[in-house]
Amino acid sequence: MDQEARYQTVLLFGAPGTGKGTQGRILASIPGFFHLSCGDVFRTIDVKSKLGEKIYEYSSRGDLVPDQTSVELWEQHVRANTILGSYKPSSDLLVLDGIPRSIIQAEIMEHHINVLQIIHLFCNDEEEMIKRLRKRALKENRIDDAREDVIRRRWEVYRKETQPVLRHYQDPIISKVEAIDSPAAVLQGILEIVVPIQKSCLKDSINGL
Repeated sequence: MDQEARYQTVLLFGAPGTGKGTQGRILASIPGFFHLSCGDVFRTIDVKSKLGEKIYEYSSRGDLVPDQTSVELWEQHVRANTILGSYKPSSDLLVLDGIPRSIIQAEIMEHHINVLQIIHLFCNDEEEMIKRLRKRALKENRIDDAREDVIRRRWEVYRKETQPVLRHYQDPIISKVEAIDSPAAVLQGILEIVVPIQKSCLKDSINGL
């Protein structure tokens, strides 16, 4: 895709437990934003299917799903939501979390998305994030977050494979928001960054009519 045809995108980026999914779902309730979580996509797949077994094999260990598989599944879901009309690329800002999780994924996805901004939800207190993940596991019955060894493995994978993704992008489009604050305060920080971008995209789509 050329730049005009690629999906206009904001990435919610951060370590496990920093609230990417929570903030993404809140943004999705606001007209003009469409949120897609790669983790949610994986969890909708039948674990008894061949693909589901393969994905569960990686996620149950805290490892990343292979790059090509992740991007293909993401692309299928974006296209499906476009066909169904729940996502309108001409007027909606695509908000992604959980992808890209590696530099290879970021390179592959350059053909599909135009990253306008990266919201880096950061927290230097790893133990606090682990507590959050345990609470979420109990609340949402997430098997992948229930075991401490898996949680710590996910953090290790994040530091080695996902955190370096930030270096793939230019500093001017990366904004940091403190994740340990209250959800409302985090949302306020995110909105201050993405609302002007969303307004600009809407203006461009109107001018293009």
